[in-house]
Amino acid sequence: MATPLGDGADGGPLDLMLLRTFLAVHRAGSFTAAGALLGLSQPTVTSQIRALEAQLDRRLFERLPRGVVATSVADELAVQVAGPLDELAVVAGRGRPGGVSSEPVHLGGPAEVLSVRVLPALAPLVEQGLRLRVTTGLAEDLLDGLRAGRFDLVLSAIRPRGRSVIAVPLMDEEFVLVAAPVWADRIGPVGCDDAGPLNGAPLVAYAEDLPIVRRYWRHVFHARLTRSPAVVVPDLRGVLAAVVAGAGVTVLPRYLCARELGTGELVALLDPDDPPINTGFLAQRPGAPERRHVTLVRDRLLRAARSW
Repeated sequence: MATPLGDGADGGPLDLMLLRTFLAVHRAGSFTAAGALLGLSQPTVTSQIRALEAQLDRRLFERLPRGVVATSVADELAVQVAGPLDELAVVAGRGRPGGVSSEPVHLGGPAEVLSVRVLPALAPLVEQGLRLRVTTGLAEDLLDGLRAGRFDLVLSAIRPRGRSVIAVPLMDEEFVLVAAPVWADRIGPVGCDDAGPLNGAPLVAYAEDLPIVRRYWRHVFHARLTRSPAVVVPDLRGVLAAVVAGAGVTVLPRYLCARELGTGELVALLDPDDPPINTGFLAQRPGAPERRHVTLVRDRLLRAARSW
């Protein structure tokens, strides 16, 4: 961004109140949600963002029918101001009861892990005053949001690169090839040296390019999968429901289908000695000011993950 932090387009200093409002909008993705967080009306938030845009002579947000999308200028500004403003919030919060800011913890991650494992683990913290805002999405998008200060913590299915994010391993996902009993009976025995018996079974996946299924074929069968899916559901919980109902065959993280495997609603078609495994990471920005509730969430997840 051409304009350095602290200077407007006319060379004057930027207003800290406007920057605080800007950061709330950037993190919340909505003028209305930011106003609720700050105790401001939506028109006041809109007016303040327009004033900051006028000072910078830059567009910060693209207005949508529902919410806003940050421009690249806004993403760069958020990286510059998030740390200092968070530090000021910590200092300001010392005079409040409990000595901490009541700002919510912003957490991002895959919808399935958040729903099945993370939210149940964090629920008891609500009684301790935790305010939590959860965003689901793809790893790269969420990590970009973390770097820009939209999130305090991100669960990532990929290892973050670079020094702008630090991450610790949180959990290992074992992938398992599954089908409903009706399809398991039709397919018959499956060996690691031959995926042929599966050729007649419809494939169910969460994306057209079958990323998890293709990885399983490559890792276990040492073969390239060229077939198209019969059913695509952009949520692994939907994939699970479709396969339980008899739609076909899929590959799922074992944690997601453990109950159905236990009840017999699903059958594991193969038990390889070396199943595909993916490591999930808990990521945050280095140097971010320590906030009690962020620390509580991080520590709770790290403890809970020992039993996952």
